[in-house]
Amino acid sequence: MRASRLVVGVFLVAASALVVAPPALAQAAAAAGADLRAGTGFIATLVFTAQEDRALLALFEGLRVADVTDGMDAMGLQNVGLMDPEVRPLWKDTQDYSHRFIGIAVTARYVPTQRPAAGKRPIEEYDKWSGEWYGTLSPEPFQDLIRPGTALVIDDAERADVGSIGSNNILAWKSRGMLGVVTNATARDTDEIMTERVPLYFRRPGRGIRPGRNEIESVNRPVVCGGVLVVPGDVIVADGDGVLVVPRAVAADVARYAKRILEGDKAGRRGLYEKLGLPKDKSVE
Repeated sequence: MRASRLVVGVFLVAASALVVAPPALAQAAAAAGADLRAGTGFIATLVFTAQEDRALLALFEGLRVADVTDGMDAMGLQNVGLMDPEVRPLWKDTQDYSHRFIGIAVTARYVPTQRPAAGKRPIEEYDKWSGEWYGTLSPEPFQDLIRPGTALVIDDAERADVGSIGSNNILAWKSRGMLGVVTNATARDTDEIMTERVPLYFRRPGRGIRPGRNEIESVNRPVVCGGVLVVPGDVIVADGDGVLVVPRAVAADVARYAKRILEGDKAGRRGLYEKLGLPKDKSVE
């Protein structure tokens, strides 16, 4: 009986030691909790040089979404990185394929606002309110990250009828070296963007402006676009078949395999073109 009481006593002491943490551990846990409460990111944004980006993009030159999808399969990444087919090109060029692009992801995330709309006010006050919103709540801080070879990926407020992308700013981005834009949401001025021939992949037209509708949340952090993860530095492949995201870590191996697929496809189709008497086009050169 005394032995059993001793065992019980030892158990209770041990259990109390587990429940009552030492002050140092409790303070460390509280500090960690405070840090998390302030907001913490868990996926790192790696930084690559322009030279590293150029070298990687050279491996992808001329590849199609179909070829690169086969390369992803060969790396064991079946159905990984394939965006929702509702994210599609605004326009297509079936002669020179100028709607296609392959670039290195720079990301931005806009979220629906919780702030009130402007309401009815004098025009001067409205213009001031709108300008302040653009300047402080919904600007474009990612512009300085755009360089030759950039694919701009924008995770936007999908349900907001907002045209964060328009015929003016998309040209400004292109002037910095951007190859094309992908968004899970909307764009406006679509007639003009088609005329400008800037590659754009999106869900649908949007009519409104940003003030009263969205706010910038982050730049060059991981985002979700078209249902898939996009990490800054990933390779974005976009053509008439849709958009594919290739993780940076496997991109070179994916491209090498995809090149074999493309070369085999072209060789086979060249033979069929000759058999059928079809004139050669850019797709088999």
